[in-house]
Amino acid sequence: MVLIFIGQTVVICKLDTKMYICKFGKCLYFSAKKKKNIRLTSFVVTPQGDQQWVFLEFPEPVKVSELRLQFQGGFSGRSCKLEGCNKEGNLEHIEDFYPEDDNSLQSFPIQDAPLVQKVKIVFKNSTDFFGRIVVYSLDILGERSS
Repeated sequence: MVLIFIGQTVVICKLDTKMYICKFGKCLYFSAKKKKNIRLTSFVVTPQGDQQWVFLEFPEPVKVSELRLQFQGGFSGRSCKLEGCNKEGNLEHIEDFYPEDDNSLQSFPIQDAPLVQKVKIVFKNSTDFFGRIVVYSLDILGERSS
């Protein structure tokens, strides 16, 4: 099961016999069919304010090797960080990254990432005056531990 949500309030929806947790009534459709890729195929619009985030919990430990994001230009994360931990642990900093403010699919290689079962992508601030972020695509690339 992949658990996905943004912020505090969540809505649960079910898709293809898997349960997803989402915010703002819009389910984030993730496909985990490929062994090395988790992909967001919908889009997320966050409310205004700093420290927006996306949290994922994988069914087994993974080693993240690359993060790919596509924003709507003008609504991009400016300063971001990736955190992770094992199933029972506390989130720890893995890497900072700084997206461009445009519509292109951007790639952020993750060097020497530990095995994690939980991942949190924190958008510390936004290029939008009100702090909103629009994510069109989110890919987490890596390998399962088994």
